[in-house]
Amino acid sequence: MFDLDALQLARLQFGFTVSFHIVFPALTIGLASFLAVLEGAWLRTRKPVYLDLYHHWLKIFAVAFGMGVVSGLVMAYQFGTNWSEFSRFAGGVTGPLLAYEVLTAFFLEAGFLGVMLFGLNRVGPGLHFLSTMMVAVGTLVSATWILASNSWMHTPQGHAIVDGHVVPVDWLRVIFNPSFPYRLAHMVVAAFVATALVVAAAGALQLLRGRDSEPVRKMFTMALGMLLVAAPLQAFIGDLHGLNTLQHQPAKLAAIEGHWENHPGAGVPLILFGVPDMDAEATRHAIEIPRLGSLLLTHTWDGQFPGLKDFAPQDRPNAAVVFWTFRLMVGLGLLMIALALGGLWLRWRGRLFQSKPFLRFALWMGPSGLVAILAGWFTTEVGRQPWVVYGLMRTADAASPHSAESLGFTLALFVVVYLIVFGAGTGYGLRLIGQGPKPNEGLLLDPGGPGQPHQPMRPLSGAPERMDEIGGQGAVQGA
Repeated sequence: MFDLDALQLARLQFGFTVSFHIVFPALTIGLASFLAVLEGAWLRTRKPVYLDLYHHWLKIFAVAFGMGVVSGLVMAYQFGTNWSEFSRFAGGVTGPLLAYEVLTAFFLEAGFLGVMLFGLNRVGPGLHFLSTMMVAVGTLVSATWILASNSWMHTPQGHAIVDGHVVPVDWLRVIFNPSFPYRLAHMVVAAFVATALVVAAAGALQLLRGRDSEPVRKMFTMALGMLLVAAPLQAFIGDLHGLNTLQHQPAKLAAIEGHWENHPGAGVPLILFGVPDMDAEATRHAIEIPRLGSLLLTHTWDGQFPGLKDFAPQDRPNAAVVFWTFRLMVGLGLLMIALALGGLWLRWRGRLFQSKPFLRFALWMGPSGLVAILAGWFTTEVGRQPWVVYGLMRTADAASPHSAESLGFTLALFVVVYLIVFGAGTGYGLRLIGQGPKPNEGLLLDPGGPGQPHQPMRPLSGAPERMDEIGGQGAVQGA
């Protein structure tokens, strides 16, 4: 397939499936906490606007949760099918960590999800709010275990290698490995930022359509408020994460910076743009700011850090990829901060809901948080290469012995099935978002009973509207 070998196809297949999967958990992490805030505000104030917003975003949460579970199962199976040597080598660490995620987070979410989706008219407001809180906590616990496992692969510690297998000897050191706190904070805040941008875009869409209502204004201002706090905080966490990467994965940091070699007595410039050339061992057409790289990464005017030439060619990550994915992430982050500050200024001027250029900006920025998450994920995972467990096992040694033909066929099958299934699910979710919150929406599902229809209580049942119904309503409202 396009002259790719089996290893490249296995990596591409895993990258494709994880790229689809990571979007949905990011939204469920952010939306679960947003729903908890909305229900808490409703219980405290009894203002219907919060309950209307809760019902509206609960439907989108149900769709994202359902698709996240399905995509996660597919991705997990690949550890055994495509990466069996990795599982054999490191399963003593990664297997229990994933099992802990199921035994804690997944069971917690599963235990309270049904009450959260369908139980407001059955269990009472207090218990229902507890269920919403537990689901929100469950999403954060899930992220904790997943990031602990992935971070250990980047900065492994707390283990011994016995007969060619990793054996955990100190679980606290395994879990709280050097990169774990930074990566967990970076991912969770990224989920909050991405969700805030989606909610802000949904509010901007309704305002641009002339549907100016209290729920629309409330969700728009809440989203911009979260963005005003979380986007600058994310930039600060990202700086700390970068310093941690310089300490533990200097080759990745050199690739991100497009930095090849140091010159005696000279500081390292910050390369804003350029074209890293792995064969020529240089970054061509570089636009740089002298000494700023030293200032940002060593906090000194003339400090230096390892360049890519300090590492053997076979130990260098692909700078041509991570150089640009990192800049895409940072560039979008700067636009997010600009959006938050622009919203603050317009709110102060009393024109937040009337400025159409700003509303269009907020609408176009809607998917930027998810794009930034993917760009950051590519940066950190491609930057780890050629290691699957940094310094312990190379990616080439981790793959299962499959042929390029079989991997090419399954990759093509994945692409077709994913585009159909998740394309339909994403389209359904976008239509629900475009529908907008309804005043006095009431409960999501008919409680059933004599003469009443019953619906299966599965996560996607939390969004009971049919696709054609949403389209029809949208056409009527648009007219």
